[in-house]
Amino acid sequence: MLAAVFLFIVGLVLLIKGGDWFVDGATGIAQRFHVPELLIGATVVSIGTTLPEVMVSATSAVGGHGEIAYGNAIGSVICNTALIAALTIAIRPSKVERKTLRAPVAFFFAAAVFYVLTAYSAGRFSRLSGLLLLLIFFVYMVSTVMQIGKMPGQKEMEEPLLQAASLSSREEASGAPISEEEEKSGSMGKDLLLLVAGSAFIAVGARLLVDNGTYIAQAIGVPESVIALTFVALGTSLPELVTAITSLAKGHGALSLGNIIGANLFNLVLVSGLSITLAPFDIPQNATIAGHNASLVLDIPVMMFVMLFLTIPALAREKLTRFQGIVLLLVYGAFCVIQFTI
Repeated sequence: MLAAVFLFIVGLVLLIKGGDWFVDGATGIAQRFHVPELLIGATVVSIGTTLPEVMVSATSAVGGHGEIAYGNAIGSVICNTALIAALTIAIRPSKVERKTLRAPVAFFFAAAVFYVLTAYSAGRFSRLSGLLLLLIFFVYMVSTVMQIGKMPGQKEMEEPLLQAASLSSREEASGAPISEEEEKSGSMGKDLLLLVAGSAFIAVGARLLVDNGTYIAQAIGVPESVIALTFVALGTSLPELVTAITSLAKGHGALSLGNIIGANLFNLVLVSGLSITLAPFDIPQNATIAGHNASLVLDIPVMMFVMLFLTIPALAREKLTRFQGIVLLLVYGAFCVIQFTI
């Protein structure tokens, strides 16, 4: 049992570090090819911080543990919103741009409505539903690229800034001027190494997390879906937490919010879509509330509520309040307590 707990923790560490390295490597390569920074944040960073959920859920689904794949996706949305975003809002409320949030919020709720209708009407996610979720992911990515591609002057404004920042950091470390050609070749190799190493850490960490999380759940008699909705969801959401803390420390609370909403969208359309496509599964039913499946009565409604409570006021008033953060934290605490008492 102790060995399983230790390996579970090792898996979490590998996931966190792997996600960190992957984002650094992918961002470096994207910048080197002059991809706009806004596009990197809206796509690469959100996908990178969601990779732990992708690996855990896909591995779980293929291994016959649909409860973990299902619970991890929903649990990560709840954790990202009611814990991570809530913490940043409660500590430092910030203004947001309605135009920036409109598209990811709209895509999230479009995917969520399809997800909810499938869960309540069929009680099972078929391969077709998984492919449709992946299609939503593809459409979102294409629309985001097209939208940012229409922004005038983005490349011209960012290219000199990126080159200057990169060269300056190298010159400060070495004490001597660094040529642009030397800087490009050296950093490209480092970025590729970070990308490969990060991917490997994520893959190994996901396997350790799933295997030992399943064993621990079975050993102490806790349903796999509960473990996925709480511990695994929190563990795989740690990259978002790191990003949120960093953004908060630098005074970019809105950036953190955008990353979290993007990650929540990817949890539904990419994490769930890929898992369902690889191995379709039924909605888990490990507990009941008033004679009904607890997942349909509690998990999905809480997911929808926390996202509505976070995004609707933000879109309406273009700002986040400390009251929202406190309420979301209370909801998350109550959600965790109920999970371990039903």
